[in-house]
Amino acid sequence: MTVKFQRFAPVGANAPAQGASSGSRSPILLIHGMGSADTVWKPVIPALQEFGEVITCLLPGHGGNPLDPRVAMDPQSLATHLREEMVREGLERAHVVGNSLGGWIALELAGHFPQNVQTVCALAPAGLWLHPFFFRVPGTDAAKRIANRTSKFAHVALRLSPAQRLGFSRVSPRWQEIGYQTMLDATMAMARSDGYYPAWDAFLDKRFDTPISENVPVTVIFGDRDRALPAKTCQERSLVPPHTRWVILKDTGHAPMWDSSSDVVAEIKRHVHA
Repeated sequence: MTVKFQRFAPVGANAPAQGASSGSRSPILLIHGMGSADTVWKPVIPALQEFGEVITCLLPGHGGNPLDPRVAMDPQSLATHLREEMVREGLERAHVVGNSLGGWIALELAGHFPQNVQTVCALAPAGLWLHPFFFRVPGTDAAKRIANRTSKFAHVALRLSPAQRLGFSRVSPRWQEIGYQTMLDATMAMARSDGYYPAWDAFLDKRFDTPISENVPVTVIFGDRDRALPAKTCQERSLVPPHTRWVILKDTGHAPMWDSSSDVVAEIKRHVHA
């Protein structure tokens, strides 16, 4: 399998009785972003387990998962490949949550494979830009370059404020509140993501424009301080279906599940319990 899945069982009232299955409720599938990994979801997984089974995925070329030359890295192709791997995993239908590139993939899944997607919650999704990019924007790979150069001593450097600011102030206005382990996981994931540049190049000259059935509820969440995908150029509302619920979170950057985890969990809960 070129996509690696990890399952987290329900807890609390939704936990199955001993010897029973996890129940009929669709699981929550979490899709990370470009240069990221499944570890990015650690801050919200425990809360989401209270609603049902949670499943993370690790995309090809990310977080140490090798690139596969047979898998194209553009969002539509990744969505198609992920759907094939979902079915192979026995995951026929899910509430799909994605961040950044993962949000774009989640939207493509809903558009092309509505039978496999119960709801979509896209956190700071890529692909909603006014005009497609025709080349890599200078400076947007800063996190990748920093991670490549510092990964060997990141476990020490990230205990210091200057390194934390350098690595995460562009991602989060609340970078001082991000936990050490979250920062370390993100740095190591980026350093080990050989698919970062192939994914970048694969979405050049593209943006999200796939119709989504009104039968699939869609929520898009952006932070009001997202520097990676700013509102003026990268949050075009006309590209998502009219029935989309559009949410803006205060004092939140490109990783809402870090900056406003309780709000994100509440929005996902809205879908799961609809």
